[in-house]
Amino acid sequence: MASTTTSFFWVSPGLLQSAWTNCCDRNGLFGQPPRPSMSFCPAKSKPLMGLKSLQLCRNGAFPNGFRKFCRTPRLLVVRCEASSGRITQQDFTDMAWQAIVSSPEVAKENKHQIVETEHLMKSLLEQKNGLARRIFSKVGVDNTRLLEATDKFIQRQPKVLGESAGSMLGRDLEALIQQAREYKKEYGDSFISVEHLVLGFTKDQRFGKQLFRDFQISLQTLKAAVEAIRGRQSVIDQDPEGKYEALEKYGKDLTAMAKEGKLDPVIGRDDEIRRCIQILSRRTKNNPVLIGEPGVGKTAISEGLAQRIVQGDVPQALMNRKLISLDMGALIAGAKYRGEFEDRLKAVLKEVTESDGQTILFIDEIHTVVGAGATNGAMDAGNLLKPMLGRGELRCIGATTLDEYRKYIEKDPALERRFQQVYVDQPTVEDTISILRGLRERYELHHGVRISDSALVGAAILSDRYISGRFLPDKAIDLVDEAAAKLKMEITSKPTALDEINRSVLKLEMERLSLMNDTDKASKDRLNRLEAELSLLKEKQAQLTEQWEHEKSVMTRIQSIKEEIDRVNLEIQQAEREYDLNRAAELKYGSLNSLQRQLESAEKELDEYMNSGKSMLREEVTENDIAEIVSKWTGIPLSKLQESEREKLLHLEGELHKRVVGQDPAVKSVAEAIQRSRAGLSDPHRPIASFMFMGPTGVGKTELAKALASYLFNTEEALVRIDMSEYMEKHAVSRLIGAPPGYVGYEEGGQLTETVRRRPYAVILFDEIEKAHSDVFNVFLQILDDGRVTDSQGRTVSFTNTIIIMTSNVGSQYILNTEDDTSPEKLAYETIKQRVLDAARSVFRPEFMNRVDEYIVFQPLDREQINSIVRLQVSFTTMVLY
Repeated sequence: MASTTTSFFWVSPGLLQSAWTNCCDRNGLFGQPPRPSMSFCPAKSKPLMGLKSLQLCRNGAFPNGFRKFCRTPRLLVVRCEASSGRITQQDFTDMAWQAIVSSPEVAKENKHQIVETEHLMKSLLEQKNGLARRIFSKVGVDNTRLLEATDKFIQRQPKVLGESAGSMLGRDLEALIQQAREYKKEYGDSFISVEHLVLGFTKDQRFGKQLFRDFQISLQTLKAAVEAIRGRQSVIDQDPEGKYEALEKYGKDLTAMAKEGKLDPVIGRDDEIRRCIQILSRRTKNNPVLIGEPGVGKTAISEGLAQRIVQGDVPQALMNRKLISLDMGALIAGAKYRGEFEDRLKAVLKEVTESDGQTILFIDEIHTVVGAGATNGAMDAGNLLKPMLGRGELRCIGATTLDEYRKYIEKDPALERRFQQVYVDQPTVEDTISILRGLRERYELHHGVRISDSALVGAAILSDRYISGRFLPDKAIDLVDEAAAKLKMEITSKPTALDEINRSVLKLEMERLSLMNDTDKASKDRLNRLEAELSLLKEKQAQLTEQWEHEKSVMTRIQSIKEEIDRVNLEIQQAEREYDLNRAAELKYGSLNSLQRQLESAEKELDEYMNSGKSMLREEVTENDIAEIVSKWTGIPLSKLQESEREKLLHLEGELHKRVVGQDPAVKSVAEAIQRSRAGLSDPHRPIASFMFMGPTGVGKTELAKALASYLFNTEEALVRIDMSEYMEKHAVSRLIGAPPGYVGYEEGGQLTETVRRRPYAVILFDEIEKAHSDVFNVFLQILDDGRVTDSQGRTVSFTNTIIIMTSNVGSQYILNTEDDTSPEKLAYETIKQRVLDAARSVFRPEFMNRVDEYIVFQPLDREQINSIVRLQVSFTTMVLY
């Protein structure tokens, strides 16, 4: 194929000098060699990658495939031209040209003078994610073995010395490229592509035919593979390979994964799956969109549909369909040039439409299609999808959250009307337990441990009760997964007993080495005793190591048997789907029965070992493991999550008295309020308790709050202190719940709401509440009544697990008795409390006063109580110093 465009290549000065001198010496040519330039011209010409050697032939001619283009005293330009036509980049796709220009480098590495078809084959096979590898994989050939066979053939070829390696274009390679041109015409393509080169190897007598014969590759199977990959597409640009098998490249076949048993079982969600099937069966606008909070199981519904398709549990309209999950990230990644993303998406959509309804797309996070690829005025993915979605040519299942659906999809009514909403609610605790029971076998198999039923029930209940901001069943599944991973880590790590003995042995060994150099009697006596002790420790160390290795080996054997049982079950399901009942019966009543007997024997051996009391390892996840993970996630003390909290609450008053001196009525009121709440007698949708601590400064209000936080939550860091004197202005309320959109600090969130979101179990102390602006109290009304507040970003923050304490100095004059002559000792506690409350009613609004659980008045301290406090502080100071 002749062309006016030619690829020009410059020759290195040293190489040309050597070639020219050799040529002149052989042929008697005289004269000075030309002085080549190191740059190339014209500007559009491209150097041949890897062309670093060239040999001039007789009469100053160039080798086959290279022709002298022009010569000046300072310049020599060489063009690459095959005898059957010029080889120009414009004739090839980018991937095919890359393979061709890499071939001389392969030849040079192997010290071959002539670039031949085997070098091109190696270049094609070494292309990462190349089309040639996909073609050979399609015909069932292992690319690694094919590359090894090619390398062996290359190694058998004669080698040359010097700079002439890779300098000549072989006749077989010329013929192959010419054959590729014929295949290009046969397929009606505009460029020579990789598949044309691969097909050309079938006509290569020297290398290609022999290689394909060894691997039993025929022209018909290759053509069938090429047609399967290309579909109905033609090569109309220089990057067609990126559009072949676009669904395979940018998506995951969920139905294929279901056949291979790679999807987790889907428990429940029958109504939602049935609704999806109903929408998919429509004639037009047959596109369901799953809307729900993150973690409720939207993606699992699509996986459940894929499993039903594989099992044949769907209407005829969906029978034998493929469900492909489209990866929008992969579709966008690497699309550098304008229009590249649209080309990829159009290739995907073309494959879907050409499948005649056999393919259903699933797009997770479907809101990402709105605006995807829309740069520099390009059309976004949403607009490309709209026509096909409306006509029913494309059946698509979407999934997104409520917020993102409202933010992105609802803003585009034309896109929204093409989807039918399917709302996915959070499952109940009972449904979550059923889901966990269905998933238990998968997690046991993965981690190699057993998971008790009580652990599953505990995961559902504890996650629902204590983990806010996330949704079931996701948070419960994560609890079980992490608890099993923790136990697996303990099994594979050295047990504590063995680790301690190892450290003791190491310590004694070091001491023994030190004593061996001493000659005094005391050192020798110590050395003798040490060696006896070391001997006993090493004996015990060997015994424990053997015991640990034995336990591990039994557990490993159990896991491998379970994996084999899982594989056999998959084969049984596959045989039943293919109606190979003989094979299914052979596996079910032969291999499966044998494996189950082996599993029973191994588990019995392990149970006997565990029950003997000698076991060093645990192999079952219990409810305590789940509680420990919840404690780490939330900061709630482990004892609080277990039954021991009951004992703790019974002794609450006594423990508080150890730190707070002289305020018996206050301590008693606080303890009783907490106990009522924990007994279930209070509203579960309100905070655990809310108190107003009233009294003069320095009598123990803040100290009681610290003692409460320390005892209930095991750390004083659980006390969140907010000084209300900083909230005296009207606009200060935005600091509590966050600044409104558009204002500085909007992204940072509120001081109160962000603290409670991150530590939902806390004692919140609002100090000197009377100094806050009246508008701040409007926030407290909702917190005290409903136990929740919405921050500036629309997130609901729960206060149902907090204890709210407010301090106030209102009415302190009645406690200190500064306005009448009657001493406070002569006044009853209730009388003082009534006077203080009357003063509070004159300051706080009635709706605020009525929402506080308990008003606690602190009394002044007498001399004896002050002495007790001093003794406590002195003992604390002494402990710090010493």
